[in-house]
Amino acid sequence: MGAFPQSIYFQGLNEPVGQEFDLRGLRVEGDLPAEVRGSFYRALPDPAFAPMFDSDHTLSGDGMVSRLSFNADGTADFAQKYVETARYLAEKAAGKALFGKYRNPFTDDASVAGVDRTVANTTPVWHAGRLLMAKEDGRPYQVDPITLETIGSYDFGGALKSETMTAHVRIDAATGELFFYGYEADGQASTKVAYCVVAADGTLKSEQWFDAPYCAMMHDFTISENYALFPIYPTTADLDRLKAGGEHWHHEPELDSWLGVMPRYGDVSEIKWFKGPKGCHSYHMMNAWEDADGMLHFDACLNNTNAFAFVREPSGIFMGPQDVVGALTRWTVDPRSEGGEVTETIIGPPGDFPVIPARFQGKRYPFGFMLSMNPALQGPPLFAGPVGVSFNMLLRLDGMDTPAPQVSGALALPPMAGYNEPVHVPAADPAKDGWLVFIVDQQTGDNQFIHEAWVVDAGNIGAGAVAKVHIPARLRPQVHGWWVAQAQLEAL
Repeated sequence: MGAFPQSIYFQGLNEPVGQEFDLRGLRVEGDLPAEVRGSFYRALPDPAFAPMFDSDHTLSGDGMVSRLSFNADGTADFAQKYVETARYLAEKAAGKALFGKYRNPFTDDASVAGVDRTVANTTPVWHAGRLLMAKEDGRPYQVDPITLETIGSYDFGGALKSETMTAHVRIDAATGELFFYGYEADGQASTKVAYCVVAADGTLKSEQWFDAPYCAMMHDFTISENYALFPIYPTTADLDRLKAGGEHWHHEPELDSWLGVMPRYGDVSEIKWFKGPKGCHSYHMMNAWEDADGMLHFDACLNNTNAFAFVREPSGIFMGPQDVVGALTRWTVDPRSEGGEVTETIIGPPGDFPVIPARFQGKRYPFGFMLSMNPALQGPPLFAGPVGVSFNMLLRLDGMDTPAPQVSGALALPPMAGYNEPVHVPAADPAKDGWLVFIVDQQTGDNQFIHEAWVVDAGNIGAGAVAKVHIPARLRPQVHGWWVAQAQLEAL
């Protein structure tokens, strides 16, 4: 596969694998709940060729999609394939990397000028019977949910005008509508943001554009029952810097953050901006919801800087991951006002990858889950992922619809083990809390790892896995995942 850079992004568990496979009839240990029939899709970056620049990192890798399927006979299947993007196919034909720095087309080989350069490696999105592999620097690619074969770039039947679609979407469980946005909607370092609403049948109903306060990395957003919320954090892009061959992202700690709020079915001219703290950054939000007094609450895993060293260091910010200060944080605003400042409250511990049941999306929600680090870990953590260290504690928080949520459960891993982001599987009985499904990675020796899929009772995470599946293949850390019930797949 060529010589990869000798950095944390290409060593250990982050070492490129480049293998597609289809494993059938894997044994499930323990008692698999009847409700966990379906498929757990994962997006992961895995570069097919060594990069052109030694400064490259994990998130540049070609997109792979994996599918863990739980079968009626109590076994499981696990398959993994490359997403055959235009970029992947161009490099495969050439036998080498042709695309340069992360999200900088001015550093590409001249032979691929104008070729779609997204790697579709961040989130598998399921909606209206379609599986889309998304990354926020371009449009998604549609993938066959059964075979994992790539169907092609997807633009909602030619309706989507934005050049980008974010990897994070929100789906209203009651209406079946999908809400998404694309930033840098008309090109590199643009302030244009496209806000889109898709009907339950997959038809793009509306696409409206507005200007953000500055070009920011807008990785995630939220909806509530009546509003769409757009967070702006000061990780910024600059066209002159890109043309000079620089990095797409720099973090600017002296810039204010912002929260844009508009009626979710309204006009973008109605957007109101609320100022937040300087220099902060969040990759993922847990939820947004309105209380009985009409106040709007926005719950996010917030840090005092960008969590990625490959963003901080080109910006002149040098610090270890242990020096990044964060917490589950609530911003509260009055959406009926004309703007102002957010009211900030710490409501939980540091961490990321927040998860809630789909039925609570945009609504008051009693509980949620997130990944964190175990402060009592007796040994080294697992070094993996774009941050460099893998989360090793799964947390449940109750009272999320109160001013003071509490950690009510925890599941810690041993040294040199780490979690990938969980997905939530609903229970047949709505009075029960459902299940969490995720992959656990464990290092067992020098560059030796084992990988297991765990199923955990969401109402009693501290009890550990009720079922496990050993996956006899080398895996790379995932970015995000999605759960699709078997009944939905059978309805295709």
